[in-house]
Amino acid sequence: MAVLEMKTRSAQRRKTRIYGTVKYYNQAAKGRIVDLSATGLALDLGSPFHAAAGSAVKIETEELGVLEGTVKWSHRGRIGIHFRPNSNASAQVQSYFRFFHEDIRPVLTR
Repeated sequence: MAVLEMKTRSAQRRKTRIYGTVKYYNQAAKGRIVDLSATGLALDLGSPFHAAAGSAVKIETEELGVLEGTVKWSHRGRIGIHFRPNSNASAQVQSYFRFFHEDIRPVLTR
């Protein structure tokens, strides 16, 4: 079994079910943000999306608005995005957690 060489986020992650669209040049793919932190997010994609690590992307959601970030990794229909430090993303995420977030419990138990 291959081990993925990915750096993990140091900020606390929170499980979410936020639907949105990730955009890269003329590509767009709908997806679901499955975890979110002050520094980034993981997004399950509903369709193929071709953006290499290091690519600048935008994520648009009703709950968070427009977030700008960089693709850090991509694996099996999920991508990890690190927010751009000079964007307003951190403030938008903190506001979401303060006013709107409800903890998500898994649908399936093991």
